[in-house]
Amino acid sequence: MGCLALNASFEPLTLVPPRRAVRLVLDRKAEVLEVDSSRVFRSEREELPCPTVIRLVRFIHVPRRFRRQVTNTFLFARDGYACQYCGIHRRDLRSRQFLTRDHVIPVSRGGENTWRNVVTACSPCNNRKGNRTPEEARMPLLSLPGEPNHVHLVWAVRRVTPQQAHYVEMFYGAETLSLLEGAS
Repeated sequence: MGCLALNASFEPLTLVPPRRAVRLVLDRKAEVLEVDSSRVFRSEREELPCPTVIRLVRFIHVPRRFRRQVTNTFLFARDGYACQYCGIHRRDLRSRQFLTRDHVIPVSRGGENTWRNVVTACSPCNNRKGNRTPEEARMPLLSLPGEPNHVHLVWAVRRVTPQQAHYVEMFYGAETLSLLEGAS
Protein backbone atom coordinates (compact mmCIF):
# COMPACT_ATOMS: atom_id res chain seq x y z
CA MET A 1 0.00 0.00 0.00
CA GLY A 2 1.27 3.43 -0.89
CA CYS A 3 1.59 6.50 1.27
CA LEU A 4 -0.96 9.28 0.78
CA ALA A 5 0.81 12.56 -0.01
CA LEU A 6 -1.08 15.71 0.94
CA ASN A 7 -0.34 19.22 -0.25
CA ALA A 8 0.49 21.81 2.42
CA SER A 9 -3.22 22.72 2.28
CA PHE A 10 -4.12 19.09 3.15
CA GLU A 11 -5.36 18.48 -0.40
CA PRO A 12 -4.78 14.81 -1.30
CA LEU A 13 -2.30 14.78 -4.20
CA THR A 14 -1.33 11.19 -4.90
CA LEU A 15 -0.10 7.91 -3.48
CA VAL A 16 3.67 7.58 -3.35
CA PRO A 17 5.80 4.54 -2.54
CA PRO A 18 6.70 4.43 1.18
CA ARG A 19 10.44 4.73 0.37
CA ARG A 20 9.75 7.98 -1.51
CA ALA A 21 7.72 9.25 1.44
CA VAL A 22 10.59 8.51 3.84
CA ARG A 23 12.99 10.33 1.51
CA LEU A 24 10.72 13.41 1.46
CA VAL A 25 10.54 13.37 5.27
CA LEU A 26 14.30 12.95 5.68
CA ASP A 27 14.88 15.83 3.23
CA ARG A 28 12.47 17.93 5.35
CA LYS A 29 10.15 18.40 2.38
CA ALA A 30 7.29 16.64 4.16
CA GLU A 31 6.06 15.81 7.63
CA VAL A 32 4.57 12.52 8.78
CA LEU A 33 0.91 12.62 9.84
CA GLU A 34 0.10 8.90 10.10
CA VAL A 35 2.26 5.78 10.35
CA ASP A 36 1.99 2.01 10.17
CA SER A 37 4.06 1.06 13.22
CA SER A 38 4.04 -2.62 12.23
CA ARG A 39 6.33 -1.75 9.29
CA VAL A 40 9.62 0.08 9.84
CA PHE A 41 12.54 1.46 7.87
CA ARG A 42 15.92 0.89 9.49
CA SER A 43 19.24 2.61 9.00
CA GLU A 44 22.49 2.26 10.87
CA ARG A 45 21.40 4.84 13.46
CA GLU A 46 17.62 5.11 13.19
CA GLU A 47 14.41 3.20 12.94
CA LEU A 48 11.44 4.98 11.35
CA PRO A 49 7.87 3.68 11.26
CA CYS A 50 6.46 3.38 7.73
CA PRO A 51 4.51 6.55 6.86
CA THR A 52 0.98 6.09 5.52
CA VAL A 53 0.11 9.81 5.28
CA ILE A 54 2.54 12.70 4.77
CA ARG A 55 1.98 16.42 4.22
CA LEU A 56 4.28 18.53 2.06
CA VAL A 57 5.85 21.45 3.89
CA ARG A 58 5.52 23.82 0.92
CA PHE A 59 2.39 24.25 -1.19
CA ILE A 60 2.61 22.78 -4.69
CA HIS A 61 0.39 24.41 -7.33
CA VAL A 62 -1.48 21.71 -9.27
CA PRO A 63 -3.10 22.98 -12.49
CA ARG A 64 -6.66 21.74 -12.98
CA ARG A 65 -7.05 22.98 -16.55
CA PHE A 66 -5.78 19.84 -18.21
CA ARG A 67 -8.27 17.18 -19.22
CA ARG A 68 -7.50 13.53 -18.71
CA GLN A 69 -7.48 11.36 -21.79
CA VAL A 70 -10.11 8.66 -21.96
CA THR A 71 -8.52 5.41 -20.77
CA ASN A 72 -10.35 2.17 -20.13
CA THR A 73 -9.21 2.23 -16.50
CA PHE A 74 -10.85 5.60 -15.84
CA LEU A 75 -13.81 4.88 -18.15
CA PHE A 76 -14.71 1.65 -16.35
CA ALA A 77 -14.32 3.39 -12.97
CA ARG A 78 -16.56 6.26 -14.13
CA ASP A 79 -19.25 3.77 -15.15
CA GLY A 80 -18.98 1.72 -11.95
CA TYR A 81 -17.48 -1.29 -13.78
CA ALA A 82 -20.90 -2.05 -15.27
CA CYS A 83 -22.24 -2.27 -18.82
CA GLN A 84 -24.19 0.87 -19.66
CA TYR A 85 -26.62 -1.10 -21.83
CA CYS A 86 -27.60 -4.16 -19.75
CA GLY A 87 -26.20 -3.19 -16.34
CA ILE A 88 -24.15 -6.35 -15.78
CA HIS A 89 -21.19 -5.79 -13.42
CA ARG A 90 -17.73 -7.08 -14.31
CA ARG A 91 -17.84 -9.61 -11.45
CA ASP A 92 -20.92 -11.22 -13.06
CA LEU A 93 -19.47 -11.67 -16.56
CA ARG A 94 -19.11 -15.23 -17.84
CA SER A 95 -15.88 -16.67 -19.19
CA ARG A 96 -14.77 -15.07 -22.46
CA GLN A 97 -16.91 -12.01 -21.68
CA PHE A 98 -15.28 -8.78 -20.64
CA LEU A 99 -15.82 -5.02 -20.40
CA THR A 100 -15.11 -2.97 -23.50
CA ARG A 101 -15.19 0.64 -24.63
CA ASP A 102 -18.17 1.46 -26.85
CA HIS A 103 -18.56 4.64 -28.89
CA VAL A 104 -22.16 5.85 -28.63
CA ILE A 105 -21.82 7.39 -32.09
CA PRO A 106 -19.46 4.96 -33.88
CA VAL A 107 -16.09 6.36 -34.96
CA SER A 108 -16.83 5.22 -38.52
CA ARG A 109 -19.83 7.55 -38.47
CA GLY A 110 -18.03 10.61 -37.14
CA GLY A 111 -18.04 9.82 -33.41
CA GLU A 112 -15.06 10.96 -31.38
CA ASN A 113 -13.09 9.36 -28.59
CA THR A 114 -14.33 11.78 -25.90
CA TRP A 115 -15.86 11.34 -22.46
CA ARG A 116 -19.29 12.32 -23.83
CA ASN A 117 -19.18 9.67 -26.58
CA VAL A 118 -17.80 6.57 -24.84
CA VAL A 119 -19.39 4.18 -22.40
CA THR A 120 -18.53 0.87 -20.78
CA ALA A 121 -20.18 -2.09 -22.51
CA CYS A 122 -19.93 -5.82 -21.93
CA SER A 123 -18.61 -7.66 -24.97
CA PRO A 124 -22.01 -9.23 -25.88
CA CYS A 125 -23.75 -5.81 -25.85
CA ASN A 126 -20.92 -4.16 -27.78
CA ASN A 127 -21.11 -6.89 -30.45
CA ARG A 128 -24.90 -6.65 -30.58
CA LYS A 129 -24.83 -2.86 -30.98
CA GLY A 130 -22.17 -3.07 -33.67
CA ASN A 131 -21.82 -0.03 -35.95
CA ARG A 132 -25.12 1.54 -34.91
CA THR A 133 -26.28 4.19 -32.48
CA PRO A 134 -28.09 3.03 -29.33
CA GLU A 135 -31.41 4.20 -30.86
CA GLU A 136 -30.84 2.26 -34.08
CA ALA A 137 -29.90 -0.86 -32.11
CA ARG A 138 -32.85 -0.34 -29.71
CA MET A 139 -30.42 -0.42 -26.79
CA PRO A 140 -31.04 2.59 -24.53
CA LEU A 141 -28.19 3.78 -22.31
CA LEU A 142 -28.66 3.38 -18.54
CA SER A 143 -26.89 6.71 -17.97
CA LEU A 144 -25.69 9.53 -20.19
CA PRO A 145 -21.91 9.71 -20.61
CA GLY A 146 -20.05 12.79 -19.44
CA GLU A 147 -16.67 13.94 -18.27
CA PRO A 148 -16.09 12.76 -14.71
CA ASN A 149 -15.26 15.07 -11.84
CA HIS A 150 -11.48 15.54 -11.52
CA VAL A 151 -11.46 14.22 -7.94
CA HIS A 152 -13.44 11.14 -8.90
CA LEU A 153 -11.22 10.55 -11.93
CA VAL A 154 -8.00 10.68 -9.90
CA TRP A 155 -9.13 8.73 -6.83
CA ALA A 156 -11.61 6.21 -8.25
CA VAL A 157 -8.89 3.80 -9.31
CA ARG A 158 -6.73 4.11 -6.20
CA ARG A 159 -7.19 1.99 -3.12
CA VAL A 160 -6.79 3.93 0.10
CA THR A 161 -6.80 2.69 3.68
CA PRO A 162 -9.52 3.89 6.07
CA GLN A 163 -6.85 6.07 7.71
CA GLN A 164 -6.03 7.67 4.33
CA ALA A 165 -9.72 7.93 3.39
CA HIS A 166 -10.17 10.20 6.42
CA TYR A 167 -7.94 12.82 4.73
CA VAL A 168 -9.71 12.49 1.37
CA GLU A 169 -13.03 13.02 3.19
CA MET A 170 -11.63 15.91 5.25
CA PHE A 171 -10.66 17.84 2.11
CA TYR A 172 -13.36 16.83 -0.39
CA GLY A 173 -16.27 15.93 1.92
CA ALA A 174 -18.24 12.84 2.86
CA GLU A 175 -20.29 12.91 -0.37
CA THR A 176 -17.17 12.55 -2.54
CA LEU A 177 -15.81 9.80 -0.29
CA SER A 178 -19.05 7.81 -0.48
CA LEU A 179 -19.06 8.23 -4.28
CA LEU A 180 -15.53 6.82 -4.44
CA GLU A 181 -16.31 3.95 -2.08
CA GLY A 182 -19.32 3.09 -4.23
CA ALA A 183 -17.09 2.85 -7.32
CA SER A 184 -14.89 0.13 -5.80
